[in-house]
Amino acid sequence: MTKLMAGDKAPEFSAKDQDGNTVKSSDFKGKKLVVFFYPKASTPGCTAEACNLRDNWEQFQQKNYAILGVSADSEKKQQNFRNKYELPFPLLADEDKEVINAFGVWGPKKFMGKEYDGINRTTFIIDEEGNIEEVIEKVKTKNHAAQIL
Repeated sequence: MTKLMAGDKAPEFSAKDQDGNTVKSSDFKGKKLVVFFYPKASTPGCTAEACNLRDNWEQFQQKNYAILGVSADSEKKQQNFRNKYELPFPLLADEDKEVINAFGVWGPKKFMGKEYDGINRTTFIIDEEGNIEEVIEKVKTKNHAAQIL
């Protein structure tokens, strides 16, 4: 697992969003980009996190931020998640885990005493030049926007 840190160049990526459109990291040059990785669409923690970002969407826009959510869910699951909670930002369906692995967020996890591999909830804040400004590993799902803004 690579360990990306503040100051590193963010990995270039390209993946399909919930509607099958290709989204590339280069689409966001000149904007600040929040890339949040979450384990599974429509689960309680992931829903709280995505809705908290949605509820603060205007503040993000005022500060020239774009937001991308990424998980290993299918386009259909991402689409259902986005539609159900009226999320204003794209959700990438990274089923082959290319983006997830490029950012190094796939790895061992523990839940209720069981160990397994999965997505470690992590958010990357990338500046206008494509450099990582901050990495948030201890995500507060109900108050995540405050951690970023």
